[in-house]
Amino acid sequence: MAGQQFQYDDSGNTFFYFLTSFVGLIVIPATYYLWPRDQNAEQLRLKSLRRVHGRCLWYRLRLMKSQQSIVPTLKKAALLFGWAVFLLLAYKVSKLDREYQEYNPYEVLNLDQGASVSEIKKQYRVLSLKYHPDKGGDEATFMRIAKAYAALTNEQSRQNWETYGNPDGPGATSFGIALPAWIVDQKNSMLVLLVYGLAFMVILPVVVGTWWYRSIRYSGDQILISTTQLFMHFMYKTPNMNMKRLTMVLTAAFEFDPRSNKEATIRPTDNIEVPQLIRELGNINVKKKEPPFCYPYSLKARVLVLSHLARMEVSEELEEDQRFVVRKSPALLQEMINVGCQLTMMANSRGGFHAPRLVTIENCMKLTQMIVQGLQESKSPLLQLPHFEEEHLRYCISKKYKVRTLQDLVSLKDSDRRSMLRFLGEEKYDEVMAVLGSFPHIIMDIKLQVLDDEDSNNITAGSIVTVTVTLTRKRMADMFEKEQEASICPGEEAANTEEAGESNKAKTKVWQNKNKGAKKTAKSKKKKLTKKKATPAPVKAKQANGNVAGNEMAAAASAAASAAKEEDDEASDKGSESDEGEANKDSPSERDEESDKQSDTEVDEGAGDDEEEWEALQQSIQRRERALLETKSKVTHPVYSLYFPEEKQEWWWLYIADRKDQTLVSMPYHVCTLKDSEEVELKFPAPSKTGNYQYSVILRSDSYLGLDQIKPLKLEVHEAKAIMDNHPQWDIPDTEEEDEEQEDSDGIEESDYEDEDND
Repeated sequence: MAGQQFQYDDSGNTFFYFLTSFVGLIVIPATYYLWPRDQNAEQLRLKSLRRVHGRCLWYRLRLMKSQQSIVPTLKKAALLFGWAVFLLLAYKVSKLDREYQEYNPYEVLNLDQGASVSEIKKQYRVLSLKYHPDKGGDEATFMRIAKAYAALTNEQSRQNWETYGNPDGPGATSFGIALPAWIVDQKNSMLVLLVYGLAFMVILPVVVGTWWYRSIRYSGDQILISTTQLFMHFMYKTPNMNMKRLTMVLTAAFEFDPRSNKEATIRPTDNIEVPQLIRELGNINVKKKEPPFCYPYSLKARVLVLSHLARMEVSEELEEDQRFVVRKSPALLQEMINVGCQLTMMANSRGGFHAPRLVTIENCMKLTQMIVQGLQESKSPLLQLPHFEEEHLRYCISKKYKVRTLQDLVSLKDSDRRSMLRFLGEEKYDEVMAVLGSFPHIIMDIKLQVLDDEDSNNITAGSIVTVTVTLTRKRMADMFEKEQEASICPGEEAANTEEAGESNKAKTKVWQNKNKGAKKTAKSKKKKLTKKKATPAPVKAKQANGNVAGNEMAAAASAAASAAKEEDDEASDKGSESDEGEANKDSPSERDEESDKQSDTEVDEGAGDDEEEWEALQQSIQRRERALLETKSKVTHPVYSLYFPEEKQEWWWLYIADRKDQTLVSMPYHVCTLKDSEEVELKFPAPSKTGNYQYSVILRSDSYLGLDQIKPLKLEVHEAKAIMDNHPQWDIPDTEEEDEEQEDSDGIEESDYEDEDND
């Protein structure tokens, strides 16, 4: 067996191959991921947003940052330097001579491949006369020529060359290491050991330890675990939390403590500036001795949040700290909502827990809106618009206009709106309309069903109810024309509705003439049921501006009752006529044929409904599978916020609640991908007791005030079907073997009886 040899790269040629590959593996992915985005594209995007968001704080900060930042330039310089090193190494490698070349005796003798023996001998004689040492030639060259001649003429040498590539036979196996020889030189051993020890025993453990220490301190949403525990403690301790208490818990988060977060700072000037803000703000529970509310970092964060909500001016140093606190607050409030949902689920499943009240979770959502817009809870939503101040609201809430919400402002005629906002100039008015037109208007469609059940519309006790909510986002600008058209011609709409009602009555009369007497009893029962359902009690419907439209609902209910009564009278007249027609039938066979036809049509309709339900179920399953596979971007639409220091995207909370008992029915779903339309499925178990339940489907914005929507959800729970003990499909038929055994036994018994008879 041949020996083995380990060789280092004395000349460093193969080391350059290794170094080139290593640098390429770093530079190519780094360029793909770290190369700065096209600044022109970002500038164009900001330019397109300037008309609407030009006055926003985040927009002005983004412009300043893009003008002053040198980080993109440094990234480009570092990546270009890496590419220069890579190209230099590649050029160096391309100029290296190959150390190993395949041995070919024909090339040594300057002969073509496959030359004859006579040609080989002739060429050898010519070269010997030229390179023989006795003739004054080179000895090394002559030795190579003699070796090549022997390889082509000697049978053993030729066989070794064809088999091993060497006329002398197999050589020792050598392993090359792509490192220069000076690395293993004894003179440099201490230096090499020092570098290895520093890299693998100091730097690597420190990096891994730092990463691990940071990862175990933060949750998946990059919130400190200690902050989550703090929120859980206070939400369990105070299930019913008002806005003042909630602000104290929020600002006690450890993200604002310099000992837990290096981004938070405590300045020496805080001892002077913070007390001044406290005197201007008034009562903010400064004397509260409960930790951590009494700690300096918590008090400072609380003062900065409250001054932000009051839109107070602070010093430059405090303004920087205020922006940090305000930026962190929405993510912390989202974590607080998640904690409240976890406590609610624990209370529902185990019992013995104090689940937070619905008002606590909704206050978290309201506080998020307030912080994004920089508004206090009692302030008007109109102050979210530019150029609106407190003194301007008196023009809006006057007896003539009564505009209190954004929806009221949208529903006004353009002439009335211009007259009301006459305190604004033409340019300011156009800017206000552009901002108001960019606000979202969500259309919410609700569908209630029980999936994976024979009757998806029948809700039984304990079943899993699925509420499919389809959200469609439109702009307020799209609603201007619709509101104006609705306000211009209400008389024409009423006339159209009257004409539609008369045509419906005429249609019902024609339809009633086709009724058969065989269904007279069933029809009369259905009419009685519809008559009872047509006269509901007046229900107070809360509209967008907070007013109660109970009188309108009562009037509508009375009108519906009178219409139902007239229809019943006409139906009874037509029913008597159809009875007379039925009595004049010639024979009962005609009635049987007609009843058979009706039963066939009913079966066909039932089969069609089943097919539609099956297709709808399959489509919903496919939608859920696609939703699991595809990842949607959370970039929806930038929020118009005058005082928020960071670009915020429009997100929403969607949930079902029992407002009577102040409890959550389904956990809030954070809708982060609503760009044009989105479909969300909310699941919850139906109540264990039968009866009628009144829930609410609630959609709340996490960025805007006054755009929340509440829609009623009526739930009629029936008793669950009794489980059959002996269902026909559970009867397992006998196997063929049992049948054969039974036949054999019967045959044996019959033969015995025959023998007895013969005896």
